[in-house]
Amino acid sequence: MAPQALTAVLDRLRARLLRPGESGEELACGHLESAGYVILARNYRCQSGEVDVVARDGTTTVFVEVKERRGASHGEGHEAVTFGKRRRIVRAARLYAAIQGLSDGPVRFDVVSVDWGLDGALRLRHDRGAFDADGR
Repeated sequence: MAPQALTAVLDRLRARLLRPGESGEELACGHLESAGYVILARNYRCQSGEVDVVARDGTTTVFVEVKERRGASHGEGHEAVTFGKRRRIVRAARLYAAIQGLSDGPVRFDVVSVDWGLDGALRLRHDRGAFDADGR
C-alpha cells in the first residue's frame, strides 16, 4: 500500500476512535441552531440531488451542504464542494422550495465544513452565501 493511502486509512481510524457517534451533520446543525437558525429538514433527497440541511435564518431559507473531513489527506471539507456538486444542490433546493411553497422568498446556499485534526481538535467553518443559485 502506498504511504499516502496508508496515512489516509490511519487518519480515518484514529478519527473514529476520537469522537465516536458524533457526525459532522449533527455538529453542523448544533452550530446553526446556536446561531439562531431553525432546522426545517435534514437529508432532503430527490432525483436531482440531495440537500444535507434546510434551515431558516430569519426570513431566508438556507440550503446547507455539510462536508466532514477526518484528517488532512484530502484537504478541507469546504474544498470538496465542486461546481457539479453545487449544481446538484441547487436543483434539489429548487424542487424543495417549489414543493414547500418557498419559491418566492429569499434563499441562500451555505457550506459548513467540519474538519477533525489528528489530535482530535475540531475546526468548524461556516461559509454563508458560499455559492449562488447558478452554482457559482
